Amino acid sequence: MLPSTQALSAFKATQKPFIASSVVEKKPFVAHSTIEVNSPRYFYTCAAGGVLACGLTHYLMTPVDLVKCRMQVNKTLYNGVFDGFKKIASAEGVRGLYLGGAPTLLGYSLQGMGKYGFYEYFKALYGGFVGEEAAAKYKTMLYLSASASAEFIADIMLCPMEALKIKMQTSTTPFATSFLGGIRKISAAEGLNGFYKGLTPLWLRQIPYTMVKFATFEKTVEAIYKNVLSKPKDQYTKTQQLGVTFAAGYFAGIFCAIVSHPADTLVSKLNNVAKAEGESTGAIAIRILKDLGFSGVWAGLTPRIFMIGTLTALQWFIYDSFKVQTGLPTTGAVAAPKKE
Repeated sequence: MLPSTQALSAFKATQKPFIASSVVEKKPFVAHSTIEVNSPRYFYTCAAGGVLACGLTHYLMTPVDLVKCRMQVNKTLYNGVFDGFKKIASAEGVRGLYLGGAPTLLGYSLQGMGKYGFYEYFKALYGGFVGEEAAAKYKTMLYLSASASAEFIADIMLCPMEALKIKMQTSTTPFATSFLGGIRKISAAEGLNGFYKGLTPLWLRQIPYTMVKFATFEKTVEAIYKNVLSKPKDQYTKTQQLGVTFAAGYFAGIFCAIVSHPADTLVSKLNNVAKAEGESTGAIAIRILKDLGFSGVWAGLTPRIFMIGTLTALQWFIYDSFKVQTGLPTTGAVAAPKKE
């Protein structure tokens, strides 16, 4: 016997439509973490997100960084990024493209910890000093001052590994056969100064870079939600919010690369030149800049724009993804619309 028409109709009425598990997320993401914003636990969480964001992305971009550093030291060495990849892979194998990867991973993980953790800390600290109303009115100055303070500390954490990375990547003969071997070689030849002689140029490169990175990112996120999208941030899904994060990060990265490039060239050269007896780091820097000239300090800018744009977008994306997984909001404050 077949079921009656009435039975089939009744059965159909009780069934819910099938929705595939891969359906696009539609639920708006609203922060729901047990971690209190601006608490010590919050700062530790942001620092952990910074480790992942900076360490992983810089390691991923090691081949681009390798070509960029070598072009800064010898601008005639390669005819562009892809020519550099081809020549290095041909001479040293694919593994050669990741020369300096270990100090890159360690150094930028430490830097990310300081950069993101202390940024949130100083943003809360300085905001508390000036008061809520002034912090809201002059928030761009808050972003700039907090990011500059954070990067000052982060670069002290980064500098020893940056020195080793550049020596490994730019030496005409292999600098060391291992990570620890490189540490011992610098220590034996130059002592502590060998690890920190590039600190001042590193500050000159990284502090403006980070100020642009954070302030431009925060303002771009705000502008996207205010002028491009039609609703407040908390009415968009997790995926949509992270898409805004990535777009704002890439935009910020382009400006970061341009602002910090002359100092980046100086850092690359400074860690690869012999120091005359009694010559100060400042004197070496002046000598290098005279030798380079105006055009020389801009060598390697194209690969660096590609590298930094991609890096910055990925860093913000990884950082905000980590925050979202802990239930914290994505970065970028959006002012609530005024009620009429």
